[in-house]
Amino acid sequence: MASLAARTLPLARTHSSRIQSRLLSSTRAVRQETTPNLGSVPPAKKPVGAFRGGIVGFLFGFSLASSLAAYHLLEEYKLASAALQASVEELQTSTQKVSAHVRRIEAVEKDLKALSESAATKEDISRVRAEMKKLYDGLHVEFLDLRAHVWGIQEDVHALSKKNGTTVRIV
Repeated sequence: MASLAARTLPLARTHSSRIQSRLLSSTRAVRQETTPNLGSVPPAKKPVGAFRGGIVGFLFGFSLASSLAAYHLLEEYKLASAALQASVEELQTSTQKVSAHVRRIEAVEKDLKALSESAATKEDISRVRAEMKKLYDGLHVEFLDLRAHVWGIQEDVHALSKKNGTTVRIV
Protein backbone atom coordinates (compact mmCIF):
# COMPACT_ATOMS: atom_id res chain seq x y z
CA MET A 1 0.00 0.00 0.00
CA ALA A 2 2.79 2.31 0.74
CA SER A 3 4.22 1.71 -2.70
CA LEU A 4 0.88 2.66 -4.29
CA ALA A 5 0.81 5.94 -2.41
CA ALA A 6 4.44 6.65 -3.37
CA ARG A 7 3.63 6.07 -7.03
CA THR A 8 0.53 8.30 -7.15
CA LEU A 9 2.01 11.26 -5.27
CA PRO A 10 4.40 12.48 -8.02
CA LEU A 11 1.62 12.03 -10.59
CA ALA A 12 -0.71 14.18 -8.58
CA ARG A 13 1.94 16.89 -8.22
CA THR A 14 2.64 17.12 -11.92
CA HIS A 15 -1.02 17.08 -12.73
CA SER A 16 -1.85 19.84 -10.25
CA SER A 17 1.12 21.95 -11.45
CA ARG A 18 -0.21 21.69 -15.00
CA ILE A 19 -3.63 22.85 -13.89
CA GLN A 20 -2.09 25.78 -12.08
CA SER A 21 0.07 26.75 -15.00
CA ARG A 22 -2.85 26.50 -17.35
CA LEU A 23 -4.87 28.76 -15.18
CA LEU A 24 -2.25 31.50 -15.25
CA SER A 25 -1.55 31.47 -18.97
CA SER A 26 -2.62 29.56 -21.97
CA THR A 27 0.46 29.74 -24.19
CA ARG A 28 4.19 29.71 -23.74
CA ALA A 29 4.60 33.19 -25.27
CA VAL A 30 2.24 34.71 -22.80
CA ARG A 31 4.05 33.02 -19.95
CA GLN A 32 7.39 34.43 -20.95
CA GLU A 33 6.13 37.95 -21.51
CA THR A 34 7.08 40.42 -18.81
CA THR A 35 4.45 42.44 -17.06
CA PRO A 36 4.67 46.22 -17.35
CA ASN A 37 5.40 48.27 -14.22
CA LEU A 38 2.05 49.53 -12.97
CA GLY A 39 3.51 51.64 -10.24
CA SER A 40 4.63 51.16 -6.73
CA VAL A 41 2.45 49.64 -4.09
CA PRO A 42 0.87 52.38 -2.04
CA PRO A 43 2.11 52.45 1.52
CA ALA A 44 -0.27 51.04 4.12
CA LYS A 45 -2.49 53.65 5.72
CA LYS A 46 -1.74 54.61 9.23
CA PRO A 47 -4.36 53.47 11.66
CA VAL A 48 -6.66 56.26 12.87
CA GLY A 49 -5.25 57.73 16.04
CA ALA A 50 -7.10 57.66 19.31
CA PHE A 51 -7.48 61.44 19.36
CA ARG A 52 -8.87 61.63 15.79
CA GLY A 53 -11.04 58.58 16.43
CA GLY A 54 -12.34 60.12 19.63
CA ILE A 55 -13.28 63.35 17.87
CA VAL A 56 -14.94 61.49 15.00
CA GLY A 57 -16.76 59.21 17.45
CA PHE A 58 -17.82 62.18 19.56
CA LEU A 59 -19.13 64.07 16.53
CA PHE A 60 -20.93 60.98 15.24
CA GLY A 61 -22.50 60.29 18.64
CA PHE A 62 -23.42 63.95 19.11
CA SER A 63 -25.07 64.14 15.68
CA LEU A 64 -26.91 60.87 16.30
CA ALA A 65 -28.12 62.04 19.73
CA SER A 66 -29.07 65.44 18.29
CA SER A 67 -31.08 63.86 15.50
CA LEU A 68 -32.88 61.54 17.94
CA ALA A 69 -33.59 64.47 20.26
CA ALA A 70 -34.92 66.52 17.34
CA TYR A 71 -37.10 63.60 16.27
CA HIS A 72 -38.55 63.17 19.78
CA LEU A 73 -39.00 66.93 20.09
CA LEU A 74 -40.87 66.96 16.78
CA GLU A 75 -43.10 64.08 17.96
CA GLU A 76 -43.83 65.91 21.23
CA TYR A 77 -44.59 69.05 19.25
CA LYS A 78 -47.04 67.13 17.05
CA LEU A 79 -48.77 65.64 20.11
CA ALA A 80 -48.95 69.01 21.86
CA SER A 81 -50.26 70.63 18.68
CA ALA A 82 -52.97 67.98 18.32
CA ALA A 83 -53.96 68.40 21.98
CA LEU A 84 -54.08 72.17 21.56
CA GLN A 85 -56.21 71.83 18.43
CA ALA A 86 -58.63 69.53 20.27
CA SER A 87 -58.91 71.96 23.18
CA VAL A 88 -59.50 74.87 20.78
CA GLU A 89 -62.31 72.92 19.13
CA GLU A 90 -63.82 72.12 22.55
CA LEU A 91 -63.56 75.78 23.51
CA GLN A 92 -65.27 76.79 20.28
CA THR A 93 -68.11 74.33 20.92
CA SER A 94 -68.60 75.52 24.49
CA THR A 95 -68.47 79.15 23.33
CA GLN A 96 -71.24 78.47 20.83
CA LYS A 97 -73.33 76.84 23.57
CA VAL A 98 -72.77 79.81 25.90
CA SER A 99 -73.68 82.21 23.09
CA ALA A 100 -76.92 80.31 22.48
CA HIS A 101 -77.76 80.44 26.21
CA VAL A 102 -77.03 84.18 26.30
CA ARG A 103 -79.35 84.77 23.34
CA ARG A 104 -82.11 82.80 25.07
CA ILE A 105 -81.61 84.79 28.28
CA GLU A 106 -81.76 88.06 26.33
CA ALA A 107 -85.01 86.96 24.65
CA VAL A 108 -86.52 86.01 28.02
CA GLU A 109 -85.44 89.36 29.52
CA LYS A 110 -87.02 91.18 26.57
CA ASP A 111 -90.29 89.26 27.03
CA LEU A 112 -90.18 89.91 30.79
CA LYS A 113 -89.67 93.63 30.23
CA ALA A 114 -92.61 93.72 27.78
CA LEU A 115 -94.80 91.84 30.26
CA SER A 116 -93.78 94.06 33.17
CA GLU A 117 -94.65 97.16 31.15
CA SER A 118 -98.06 95.78 30.21
CA ALA A 119 -98.84 94.20 33.60
CA ALA A 120 -101.01 95.99 36.15
CA THR A 121 -99.55 97.25 39.39
CA LYS A 122 -101.07 96.90 42.87
CA GLU A 123 -102.24 100.49 42.73
CA ASP A 124 -104.03 99.83 39.42
CA ILE A 125 -105.71 96.75 40.85
CA SER A 126 -106.85 98.56 44.03
CA ARG A 127 -108.23 101.47 41.94
CA VAL A 128 -110.14 99.05 39.66
CA ARG A 129 -111.44 97.20 42.73
CA ALA A 130 -112.74 100.44 44.23
CA GLU A 131 -114.47 101.31 40.94
CA MET A 132 -116.04 97.83 40.80
CA LYS A 133 -117.36 98.25 44.35
CA LYS A 134 -118.88 101.59 43.44
CA LEU A 135 -120.49 100.09 40.33
CA TYR A 136 -121.76 97.10 42.31
CA ASP A 137 -123.15 99.31 45.03
CA GLY A 138 -124.80 101.58 42.45
CA LEU A 139 -126.33 98.59 40.66
CA HIS A 140 -127.50 97.14 43.95
CA VAL A 141 -129.22 100.42 44.87
CA GLU A 142 -130.84 100.58 41.43
CA PHE A 143 -131.91 96.95 41.78
CA LEU A 144 -133.48 97.70 45.17
CA ASP A 145 -135.22 100.77 43.72
CA LEU A 146 -136.53 98.72 40.80
CA ARG A 147 -137.70 96.00 43.16
CA ALA A 148 -139.51 98.53 45.32
CA HIS A 149 -141.13 100.01 42.22
CA VAL A 150 -142.24 96.57 40.97
CA TRP A 151 -143.56 95.74 44.44
CA GLY A 152 -145.49 98.98 44.47
CA ILE A 153 -146.99 98.13 41.08
CA GLN A 154 -147.95 94.71 42.36
CA GLU A 155 -149.66 96.24 45.38
CA ASP A 156 -151.57 98.65 43.17
CA VAL A 157 -152.66 95.85 40.84
CA HIS A 158 -153.68 93.71 43.81
CA ALA A 159 -155.64 96.56 45.36
CA LEU A 160 -157.44 97.24 42.11
CA SER A 161 -158.32 93.63 41.67
CA LYS A 162 -159.95 93.52 45.13
CA LYS A 163 -161.87 96.70 44.62
CA ASN A 164 -163.50 95.82 41.40
CA GLY A 165 -163.71 92.15 41.97
CA THR A 166 -162.59 91.58 38.51
CA THR A 167 -159.67 89.57 37.47
CA VAL A 168 -156.93 90.93 35.43
CA ARG A 169 -155.49 88.80 32.78
CA ILE A 170 -152.06 89.40 31.60
CA VAL A 171 -151.45 88.16 28.20
